Amino acid sequence: MLDLLPDLYDIYPNELLLAQPLFTDYGQKKIFSGEIVTVACFNDNSKVKALVATDGTGKVMVVDGKASTTHALLGDMLAEKAVNNGWQGIVINGCIRDAGTIATLNLGVKALGCCPIKTEKLGIGKVNTLVTFAGITFIPGQFIYGDCNGLAISEQPLSLPS
Repeated sequence: MLDLLPDLYDIYPNELLLAQPLFTDYGQKKIFSGEIVTVACFNDNSKVKALVATDGTGKVMVVDGKASTTHALLGDMLAEKAVNNGWQGIVINGCIRDAGTIATLNLGVKALGCCPIKTEKLGIGKVNTLVTFAGITFIPGQFIYGDCNGLAISEQPLSLPS
């Protein structure tokens, strides 16, 4: 399967909410889905670093970096840790770095862009709080679906077409 969202919208047109098309795909995994886990932070990826070290099986991290383009909230080492811990994807309202390496990892990664500058680790940020960007509010425990066509969310898990 090369596309997920068109098929989901054909089956579940009233159960999905589409995000604005702001993101670029960076990860090798182009189709991903899972339960939403949120992070709210600004130029500090301490909470992202802590979360990628936990079991992410069946989960997608949604990071509201307040659309900052001055620092990267995800790099190759954290992305590798996410893959090793079963995360399906990471969506960042902000930037990543190490885009070449991230493109080789079996992880869905969508972000606004790239910036080679890392963040400071000050422990600032919130986990599993409501975050709003791309025209929608991401609620922890909802479900997100991503492919090259965009991102959509639903309140309940949807059966994926085969």
